[in-house]
Amino acid sequence: MIAPASGFDLDDAEQLIRGDHRGILRSAASGGAQVRAVATAVVEDVLAPITGLRPRAVVLVARRGGGAAAADVAAAALGPDLDVPVVGAAALPEWVGSLDLVVVLGDDAGDPALSGAVGEALRRGADTVVTVPAEGPVGAAAGTRALTVPPRVPVLIAHRFLHHLTVALAVLATARPERCARWLGTRDVAAGLTALADRLDGEALSDGPGREAFRNPAKALADAMLGHDVVFAGDDAVTTALARCASSDLLSTAGAAAAAAGLVDVLGAPPVAGRAGGPAVDPIFHDEQIDGPAPAPRRVFVFAAGGDEPAVRRRMAAVPDGELLLAAAGDRPYSDPDTDVGADSARVGPEPAGSLLASGAGTLIAQCAVLAVRWQTAAGYVAAASGAAEWGGLQGEPG
Repeated sequence: MIAPASGFDLDDAEQLIRGDHRGILRSAASGGAQVRAVATAVVEDVLAPITGLRPRAVVLVARRGGGAAAADVAAAALGPDLDVPVVGAAALPEWVGSLDLVVVLGDDAGDPALSGAVGEALRRGADTVVTVPAEGPVGAAAGTRALTVPPRVPVLIAHRFLHHLTVALAVLATARPERCARWLGTRDVAAGLTALADRLDGEALSDGPGREAFRNPAKALADAMLGHDVVFAGDDAVTTALARCASSDLLSTAGAAAAAAGLVDVLGAPPVAGRAGGPAVDPIFHDEQIDGPAPAPRRVFVFAAGGDEPAVRRRMAAVPDGELLLAAAGDRPYSDPDTDVGADSARVGPEPAGSLLASGAGTLIAQCAVLAVRWQTAAGYVAAASGAAEWGGLQGEPG
């Protein structure tokens, strides 16, 4: 169960900021900056050598963490929209050769498996892009032959999911420019990524510590998690990958355990038992002296894309305590507190000018990015509420 500290108030902005010793909230608010940094790399022609490339296959090599989650999301969201296979793998497949495009995603610059994958891909003549930090054995393996897009914005390692996802999107949009307009709303990759960054900046403002919980999506999510056993669920490959990433982020930043599963597995799970192996007990009749400590209630958060909302709501109707995590295609990125009229006002209104295309895989990727900023910020609030934000461990400083 995620237990809040006594006397904690999510609407006390000074308390939140003062207690965030690890910089979790600042790191979570940097999602737009991470996307904008990749847009800058595109402007600098880092990816120019693969412009218009028609590879036999695109291979996303990632072993763990945000890189693996980004590979899963990119393959599931963008792969069906391409006429070449997009394959996620933990190691370089034996069949990769000079006709393929390899993208190596990871956070550990000293990972021998990733450095070996980079070196082997280059030896076989494959076009290779690397998102791993430039120092260490991976950077040495990349040398000057691979195209490197290392992280430029200092954030917690758990928050680099957006960097890897954006690089994967930029690589595919650059290699297949005819698909770029479908994914980014424009044939200009840098301009499309900049529009996405603006949208994430708007989400970060909406989620900020100074905004009240009743109109703050991240605070509302954090408040809903407190006092519960949490399960993140997805209804398809994309949203299930998001659920796994959210579960990992919550553990890394707040020290709170949350299960991740497909919605079909949640629907088939038994209710929380009143005692080990026993049936569920109505809380009204629970007696701690007889029945022991009351079990924590389970709350299921289901990720969904805007276009799938009606179907997912029908499927999750059988979940006793379920909430939908949704970033609708028509979200306004931010509404001023003085003109905001309610908690749902950020979900109404037309798509802002210059924003992403309102249909297709591009919007799906944008929604994934918006939800990432939201759950990362919510994890920061959970960390503050439970006291984990004061922990000075391995990720004590963004990097």
